[in-house]
Amino acid sequence: MSIYKIPVHDLMHKPGTMRELTTELTLEADLGAGLAQVSKGGSIDLELRLESVHEGIYVSGILKTEAEAECSRCLDPVKVPIKVDIQELFAYSLQVEDDLVIQDEQIDLEQVIVDSVVLNLPFTPICKADCLGLCAECGAKLNEEPDHAHEAKIDSRWTELQKFAKESED
Repeated sequence: MSIYKIPVHDLMHKPGTMRELTTELTLEADLGAGLAQVSKGGSIDLELRLESVHEGIYVSGILKTEAEAECSRCLDPVKVPIKVDIQELFAYSLQVEDDLVIQDEQIDLEQVIVDSVVLNLPFTPICKADCLGLCAECGAKLNEEPDHAHEAKIDSRWTELQKFAKESED
């Protein structure tokens, strides 16, 4: 049985009936890719309210997890908290192709959870708002060396004049 499936036989076809569910899921696969993801073995905390309505089971609540990321400026590891409100209706019968449907008296939260987490991962995570990043020339971490600097390169158009100046000094 999938970790995302929740039995709802006690709520089916009983409008007005409600059940609260607090659970923690341990992921069997990575969610997300790129600079941020929730890794396999990570946990997702769910605080849900399952309500029976005429059309099916209405699920609302909060999803909380923590993504592992790499700062897009300095490449240091970052933990990104994710908190998402969930609101979905699981219908008794399929009316529209995109509907979520109750099957075998269970609702499958996998697509809802995957979509909620992945769509809320940051595109460019940063460790702190004033992160200075890396030096474009040598890759030094500017957060550790804020006074880091290189000599200004001389414009190649002035190289002949520079040679002339060195000859004058000799």
